[in-house]
Amino acid sequence: MGELVVKNNGNRPFSNSPLRAETKEMKDAAVLSAGKEEFYGQAETDAGKNYVVFIPHAIKAGEEVKYTLKTAGEAPPAVKITEKKNEGMVDVFVNEQFFASYNYSEKNVRPFIFPVIGPGGKCVLRTPASEGNPEKIDHKHHRGIWVAHGDTNGTDNWSEEEGHGGTVHKKFVELTSGPVFGRIHSASDWVTNKGKKILEEERVITVYNLPEECRIIDQKTTLRASEGEVVFRDTKESGLLSIRLNPVMEEEKGGIMVNACGGRTEAECWGKRAEWCDYCGEIEGVKCGIAVFDNPGNLRFPTWWHIRGYGLYTANFFGLSDFTGDKKISGTYILPTGQEMTLCHRIYIHKGHTEESRVAERYLNFIFPPAAEMKQ
Repeated sequence: MGELVVKNNGNRPFSNSPLRAETKEMKDAAVLSAGKEEFYGQAETDAGKNYVVFIPHAIKAGEEVKYTLKTAGEAPPAVKITEKKNEGMVDVFVNEQFFASYNYSEKNVRPFIFPVIGPGGKCVLRTPASEGNPEKIDHKHHRGIWVAHGDTNGTDNWSEEEGHGGTVHKKFVELTSGPVFGRIHSASDWVTNKGKKILEEERVITVYNLPEECRIIDQKTTLRASEGEVVFRDTKESGLLSIRLNPVMEEEKGGIMVNACGGRTEAECWGKRAEWCDYCGEIEGVKCGIAVFDNPGNLRFPTWWHIRGYGLYTANFFGLSDFTGDKKISGTYILPTGQEMTLCHRIYIHKGHTEESRVAERYLNFIFPPAAEMKQ
């Protein structure tokens, strides 16, 4: 099939992260080999172009590696996506180990990911409230990992209080299992409390074949102004990537939040702009964390963070009047009719705390990956 050349920059090593290279020929899986090293590559089509996606072994800073590609035939689905239609749920397994579920049932106000199993088999997210919230947990609308905004054309699609809007699952565009990644691509509508459509959402969730100690979820969210102009008004009650952490990881219970600027604690991270944030804690003796990486191509990069000591954690570039403390500054954003906004984030679930898991280095590898080119 050809040769693939990977050139790492001289600044840092690269490991346990996906790479992709454009290719004209590949349509299925391939085996990549360099000496005794062998691993799978998986075909992907994006914006009309074909790519091979792969996770190389560790590449040293400044190292160049040449891989030979050959057709793999039928490759085992290391990341398996299984839909349970009767339950309105899609389960994700990595090497036969349960990892996460995407919940899209019509019983939910909006789709969300829960649980997410991190190092040591521990769930890093808070268990969502049951119907009617008999648990009497705070902020019952904080459900796993979700997408929401508190004032969209006057509709509250953030809370579950009286008059709230919602996000209605319509279909799956793609459910893919594979040797390198699994993918859930859903299409949904944002609606008012009377069911009137406001906009269209597409969410692409990609999970990679990585060890339990360093799992990655890539989430791409596209919001499309299909019904007319959409006004996202300034409010801190928002997160186009939102997370509610396992309660034992909260800052008030010994958890630690850190951002890319070196800020620590809610006082130094809430309402601040940063390329990434990380929230760490200890679950039944296992030190772990969940970091979110903002993408330089996202609107208003780097984002502001609505991150709280009680475990809420969102990327929010709308709530500027609250974050700055100046009501004259507005984060309101208008999406014109027919246009769309796409946001890409990487979620890194890791063992150990921020420095131990090299979060800063992993972020730099996310935005400055090694160059990968097919020689055909």
